Parts: sequence; C-alpha cells; structure tokens
Amino acid sequence: MALPAKPLMPKATAVWLIDNTTLTFDQIAEFCGLHPLEVSGIADGEVAVGIQGLDPTARNQLTRAEIERCEKDPKTRLKMAKQDLPKPQKRTKGPRYTPVAKRQDKPDGIAWLARHHPELKDSQIARLIGTTKNTIQAVRERTHWNSPNIRPRDPVLLGLCNQTDLNQAVARARRAAERAGVKIEPQVVEEDPPAEAEANPFVLRES
Repeated sequence: MALPAKPLMPKATAVWLIDNTTLTFDQIAEFCGLHPLEVSGIADGEVAVGIQGLDPTARNQLTRAEIERCEKDPKTRLKMAKQDLPKPQKRTKGPRYTPVAKRQDKPDGIAWLARHHPELKDSQIARLIGTTKNTIQAVRERTHWNSPNIRPRDPVLLGLCNQTDLNQAVARARRAAERAGVKIEPQVVEEDPPAEAEANPFVLRES
C-alpha cells in the first residue's frame, strides 16, 4: 500500500502553517510527516531555527479551502492537493542505447566480457552493452561477420558501460554460480592468442 504524499520540505511547510493558520499541532504534524512535539518545538522557536516558511498553497500542495475546512474541525486531517502534472516515464528495460560511433566496438566488448567474466550470462552481457543474445552467441562461436577483426577490449574503457554496473553484474553472477555449485575456471588471458587457441576459453565446470 502506497504511503500518503508528504511535502518535499516538511519543516519549512510546518513553519508557514504555524505562522499563517490556526491548525493544531497534530494536524500540521500529520500533514508534514513530523512528530507533534517537533511541531511544538518549531512553534516555540526551539526547532527549525532560521528556516523560512514555505507556502504549500503556492506550490499546489494544499488549497486554501482545504486549510479552512480543517481549521473548523481539529479532528479532520489535511489532504494533499492532487497534482495535474504528468509523471515522468520510467525507463524501459530494453537494450541500452549506444551512440552510433561506438556500436562497432560492441563485439570487442562482448569478447572481453566473455573471456574475463565467463560467469556472466548472455542476458547480463546484453543489458550491460545494449546488444542482443544472437550477437553475443555469434561472437562466442566466431560466426560473427567481423570475427577476424574482433579484439577483446574492456567495455568500460570503450564507454559501452560503467564500472559500477559491471561490478554489480559480476557480483550477482558469481553469487548465482556459487548457489548452483558451479566452479568458475580460472584463465590465463593472452593479448593476441592464435585463432586456433580461442575456440571457446569460457568454461563453467560442475564442482
């Protein structure tokens, strides 16, 4: 169940309501998400010293009619005014957008992740770099149209993902591997290994 909305600056709002209305401390406290004793302290000048009052009616958080309604009956509670502003749209979980200039680097980033972090699933690599599972599989199996020119390169340095997202994905993958009893095979990575030695160096072995 969603919690009722509260003012963004509760103490400043409480200062204004204390100075400009006859609302009770309980009414102001509940609307602002504060304790009644805290509101009492604001009124006594012991709390929120120096904070300038913020008019909630000017910010469309309260209507004058709502204040007057609650001033008449101390048992009533203030209700936040409905906001007509459109809510920001959530970002979809689709592939990450990559500038056109960097898209040619994606196979290199995929090859680096597959070599250095074999615990990562294709779905995790796809989210990190913003590519498809078909492309990842083609890079792994060396059936990609540009396979002869693919060089494993760190996707963070290429600007395809950030280090924080990569670390989090690796940590999740390792925890999942441990739970499944899968042992990650340590690897010695060559800078430019011969083609016949790169058949598929990413192995997950059952413990």
